[in-house]
Amino acid sequence: MPDFCTCGAELPEKARFCHRCGKPQQDSPPVEQTEAPTAENLVVAPAEPITPSFHHPVAVRIGLFVGSIAALLCLAVPLGFVVWLSAAGFSSVYLFHRRTGQSLTVRGGMRMGWIAGMLSFVIITVLFTISAVAAANRPGGLPAFFREQPNTGVLRGEDIEAVIQVLSNPVNQAIVYFFFLAFCFSVIAVFCTAGGALGAKVLEKD
Repeated sequence: MPDFCTCGAELPEKARFCHRCGKPQQDSPPVEQTEAPTAENLVVAPAEPITPSFHHPVAVRIGLFVGSIAALLCLAVPLGFVVWLSAAGFSSVYLFHRRTGQSLTVRGGMRMGWIAGMLSFVIITVLFTISAVAAANRPGGLPAFFREQPNTGVLRGEDIEAVIQVLSNPVNQAIVYFFFLAFCFSVIAVFCTAGGALGAKVLEKD
């Protein structure tokens, strides 16, 4: 037997609404109420730790600033290179933290110190090369330059003459230059990286 709406219209089988008056003809299934997310229910993913690199403009600017100061101090007071280079690595991490507001892991601190060290090495290499070229182009070359240096008591007269004899050969000059830069690279990398790791460790405790 057909169903009829209260308005008198004959309804088709399983009709949900009246085609004449629009009155619902079946009970709608209950709509599930979803709980709105609250601050307590939200799960915040931990921020990924930053690793400074030469692609990070802030890290490069800080490394160049700190590395320049360390390079000048090493050239002005060479005996204090341990302090200058370690302080450069430490300061680079501190300034990076102040500039970005983000703390570095020990590995990130080592990376930041290494960046400062490499930029410092580049500056020292450029300045040393300019000085070496200027000394080699003067009358008498490097041997005359060493003879004019004041006697510091570290080398005796015959030792100085032996050094001058070695530097008289351009090939020997190139070898000495290469090993000097390799030594500088190793020392700068070690102490700046160690200073960066120490800076990250100290700031992590704070």
